[in-house]
Amino acid sequence: MPIITVNIKEGRTLDQKRRLVAQMTELVCETMEVKPAAVRIIINEMKNENFAIAGTLVCDDPSLQVKKG
Repeated sequence: MPIITVNIKEGRTLDQKRRLVAQMTELVCETMEVKPAAVRIIINEMKNENFAIAGTLVCDDPSLQVKKG
């Protein structure tokens, strides 16, 4: 049973996450020769205050934040 963990910053839409897990499941099924029911995906969504790029918290710099849509 493949178990996949995805770490992303907050800001993605529910639709984006739905598309992500659907496409990831399809790819895993093709490459690992398993059925969709065997695939598990865990999305860890980090708040911008808990994620930094180049020493700056994302919440402190709007240019680092995910754009919705």
